[in-house]
Amino acid sequence: MGSPISSTLAEIYLQYLEEKYIKHCTKHKDILYYRRYVDDILLIYDQSKISAEKIHNFMNHIDAQLEFKTSEEIDNTLPYLDLSINRNNNNIVLEIYRKPTYNDIMIHYTSNHPHNHKIAAFIFYINRIISIPITCQKIGIGRPIKVIDYFPS
Repeated sequence: MGSPISSTLAEIYLQYLEEKYIKHCTKHKDILYYRRYVDDILLIYDQSKISAEKIHNFMNHIDAQLEFKTSEEIDNTLPYLDLSINRNNNNIVLEIYRKPTYNDIMIHYTSNHPHNHKIAAFIFYINRIISIPITCQKIGIGRPIKVIDYFPS
């Protein structure tokens, strides 16, 4: 911890664990969907084949130095990263999730921060609107929108 190479080594190790242990579970369809972003994992599993407790115990026994914690749906809703995943009937609806500590403040344009820091938040929000399939009603717009990429990569 604290070393510049820590995150790289952690990522390499987690990819090794996924290749050795998780790939087997996804091939046998115990886990139907597995995605990880840094240290947040989203799993969809078949309840008729395996239980959440069994998956949790399995993952916590892979390495004694790692401890996985679970979050389960509350009222068919699960927060994951900055998304709220809502399951109703046979549909999944994605909404933007705001943590209770979210304060909706960005760097003011007239501040002394570098220009690229000021523009980074706006680029993030534009990329999120483009890449996440959220309905227009969920982002507060009553009609379809067209987003033009003004920030070439």
